[in-house]
Amino acid sequence: MAKRQIIKIDEDKCTGCGLCVPNCHEGALQIIDNKARLISDLFCDGLGACIGHCPEGAIEIEEREAAPYDEKKTMIENIIPAGVNTIKAHLEHLKDHNQTDFLNQALEVLKEKGIENPLKDSKEENKMSACGGGCPGSKVMDFSEEKETKESNEDGKRSSELRQWPVQLHLVPPIAPYFQQKDVVLAADCVAYALADFHKDYLKDKSLAIACPKLDSNQEVYVEKITSLIDDAKINTLTVMTMEVPCCGGLVQVAKQAAEQATRKVPVKNIVVGIQGDILSEDWI
Repeated sequence: MAKRQIIKIDEDKCTGCGLCVPNCHEGALQIIDNKARLISDLFCDGLGACIGHCPEGAIEIEEREAAPYDEKKTMIENIIPAGVNTIKAHLEHLKDHNQTDFLNQALEVLKEKGIENPLKDSKEENKMSACGGGCPGSKVMDFSEEKETKESNEDGKRSSELRQWPVQLHLVPPIAPYFQQKDVVLAADCVAYALADFHKDYLKDKSLAIACPKLDSNQEVYVEKITSLIDDAKINTLTVMTMEVPCCGGLVQVAKQAAEQATRKVPVKNIVVGIQGDILSEDWI
């Protein structure tokens, strides 16, 4: 089995409320012995539709060895038997996360079964829905083209240089289109607050991931994600921006470890920002 992203349930936090179950259209979750359980790796696509519906914060994404997600099996055993509304929600879920291969597989199963595509001739077929089938907070969005064509504000205010969503390193999928062959900024959470011209000078025309080396949990996943950015997304460069405080050095170590593990080699730069917003150092590592 290969490593992939898949949900993890904290049984201590889980109250067994069951709100996650109907929001996992793939049928990977059930309430057993008053706790939410992942019943099959084959049914969990690792995209986290259930996360935003857990009131206790008991569900997160981890990267571990797991059986590959099986779209065809999921469609036949769980999605189609649940009816047209579930089929539609599942297809929208795949569209919202840019899972083109899985979406094509799902549509092929519908064709084989003689079932009409519920997205056909609807607005959803060519446009992402507002919330979609997944957690709105982790819905993958690439609005870089909008940024390129949008003119500056008439009132003279600067526009945001953010070109994608999400940005938190635990939530971003390394294979997202906005990372493909791009220059990537990996910034500690506090950097953008301290550095007045962060957007203009450091984020423009780049893709972004943010993390806190002191407070974030499961940071071993960060090494795997950055490695995937280098090897799978084939990013051009990685700029790690940290604060001058000692705890921020952990993010540099994570990036260096990932770069050493990656098959490809890319330039990695570390920029250290002072707590009053000045640049203290800028070095290739």
